[in-house]
Amino acid sequence: MKLNLPNLLTISRVPLMFIIVALMCADVQWAATAAFWLFIVAALSDWLDGKLARQSGQVSTFGRFMDAVIDKVMVIGLLVALVNGGYFGSYRITAMMVVLCIIAREFMISGLRMLAATKGIVVEADASGKLKTFLQLNAIGWLLGTRMLTRDHAELFGRDDRWQVVAVHWTGVTFFVLSAILALTSGWTYFRKHGHVVRD
Repeated sequence: MKLNLPNLLTISRVPLMFIIVALMCADVQWAATAAFWLFIVAALSDWLDGKLARQSGQVSTFGRFMDAVIDKVMVIGLLVALVNGGYFGSYRITAMMVVLCIIAREFMISGLRMLAATKGIVVEADASGKLKTFLQLNAIGWLLGTRMLTRDHAELFGRDDRWQVVAVHWTGVTFFVLSAILALTSGWTYFRKHGHVVRD
């Protein structure tokens, strides 16, 4: 393991996740704004660490492994915090059921990868998995943005039924639903391609 800049950026998303969740739970002014912008920093670091690693020739097995694991930890942690914090409004129970499906999917794919590895088979992330993560990050960002508008910019967006707030909120919900659909369909694709390692 080499603690170069790309790997440090990857690892930094773990403490950032804890700070963001703490800010989401804090009932103080500007906490929602801080949570939103720290999330943007964390999301950009996910793009930046890979770019720096490739440009500097520092791509490593540790980096690829930790990048995938930490992405899952951060996304799942923030999705659970969104549900717990009431970011889905009256659809809270439905959102929790969807998040549980996403968590189950991630555990099953991780188990498939570990079992495949014991047989010398590498299950690489495909385009649908990367798109799923992109949609999940967008969903989290838009939903955090909704709380930021209503709590810290009340002079402009004080009411939850303002069309701007409704538009931002439902954009986030739409990304969340699309990411959940893609999570399940891509999970099925993984097992269709590599399910033989379980049956062998």
